[in-house]
Amino acid sequence: ESLKTERLNTYVVSASIENASVQTLKEPVTITLQHIDHNVGNAAVHCVFWDFQKNNGLGGWNTSGCEMNSTDRNYTICFCNHLTHFGVLLDLARTELDTTQDRILTLISYAGCGASSLFLSITLVTYLALEKLRRDNPAKLLLNLCAALLMLNVVFLTDSWLASFNQPALCITVAVLLHYFLLAAFTWMCLESLQFYLALIKVFNVYVPKYILKCCIAGWGIPALVISIVLGINKDFYGDGSHSESNPFSNFCWIQENTVFYISVVAYIFFIFLINTAMFITVLLQIHSVKSRTHKRSRFWKQGFLHDLKSAFSLMFLLGLTWGFVFFAWGAVRIFFLYLFSIFNTLQGFLIFVFHCLMKEEVVKQCRVHLCWGRHRLSNYS
Repeated sequence: ESLKTERLNTYVVSASIENASVQTLKEPVTITLQHIDHNVGNAAVHCVFWDFQKNNGLGGWNTSGCEMNSTDRNYTICFCNHLTHFGVLLDLARTELDTTQDRILTLISYAGCGASSLFLSITLVTYLALEKLRRDNPAKLLLNLCAALLMLNVVFLTDSWLASFNQPALCITVAVLLHYFLLAAFTWMCLESLQFYLALIKVFNVYVPKYILKCCIAGWGIPALVISIVLGINKDFYGDGSHSESNPFSNFCWIQENTVFYISVVAYIFFIFLINTAMFITVLLQIHSVKSRTHKRSRFWKQGFLHDLKSAFSLMFLLGLTWGFVFFAWGAVRIFFLYLFSIFNTLQGFLIFVFHCLMKEEVVKQCRVHLCWGRHRLSNYS
């Protein structure tokens, strides 16, 4: 019944070795299955394994990580090789994708996370190397956000590899780190929106003693508190995403319990997403209000519009509003929004580098003063 509109067209094959556990194989075992009925119409074929955890322990067929190598009229050759896309971190449906979509999303995720890791590192090095850039509070907040996003990308990229060692303690540690840096990244995005509120809305009487210290306690401490509560209740909420030893390649360390996932990840992120969305709209309205009072009849409205558009885009990525795509990833449009989610969020670090490093006048100026040579270099007083 779990196959829905499909039917089983081969005998069920199972293999085991007595007194031995076959896991962490470098290459999948290739299984050739003979069709019970000839596949004369070249109908679509899916390779599945029996997942004992499905349907509340009753079991069911699962396509997770299994793919078809080749098929003809009489035979199908299957092997399992796990793929993990970035959307799995916040996929509300928590159901499997077909192999082709999973493969494409995985390629996008790994390419995007790799690029983001590189450019987040460049952003961090630039701000840390040039002392003048990190003097103000927004720059210090940006540094912490970049650090959280960098660690999130690095842990995600290494997750499947570390899970393949089949060490429960290591897998729990990786899942905890992934959970922690995901929540930390969103907490710092929320603190960014608080900074915009203090700077643009509540302009006067905004001095907060030890402001950055308090932000660091909140930014790194609140996620640690959430993780501690989850670990305190049951550390086995974290673990390997593989549901069956018959599918040893579906390794991904993450939250296994749906209730914990929806409370400690989805609810947390949705709450911050609502705050940041409200702040985004408020900041744009404030900027528009100020400009309408000072430049009522400006001849350069096109340049102003493009500048406002750039500001809006940079704010969107800084506040993590593109993560909202996943809240629409349901039903018929699920795949479309997972693509948008994976593309924009794996490239978040790269786009932060573009808007807050490459296109920021003060950053470019300081780089030319300290890092350039010849005619490209500026003097300190130019």
